[in-house]
Amino acid sequence: MIITTTPTIEGHPIINYLGIVSGMSISYKKGAMTFSMEKYYNSLEAQVEKLKEDAFQKLKDNAIKLNANAVVGANVDVEIDGTSGSISVSVVGTAVVCKI
Repeated sequence: MIITTTPTIEGHPIINYLGIVSGMSISYKKGAMTFSMEKYYNSLEAQVEKLKEDAFQKLKDNAIKLNANAVVGANVDVEIDGTSGSISVSVVGTAVVCKI
């Protein structure tokens, strides 16, 4: 499935717009981080990457349910709350059918 941040897909005309689709993934870890900042950032980066992969998979699954073969205008939002220890990644875009 093609997923792009642009409103069009070069060389693939959009035939039908099916609606907005999204995917979200959340992680929550209670307790303070007690290791070095370098390890903290490496761990945080790995967590965000895994959550992002999961959110994109949910976006694809939701687009497939609408019989889409692409998503345009995709936007990724990452929120990290150091107080609660939560990380959330959400992806939103428009499911479309385009000529392949």
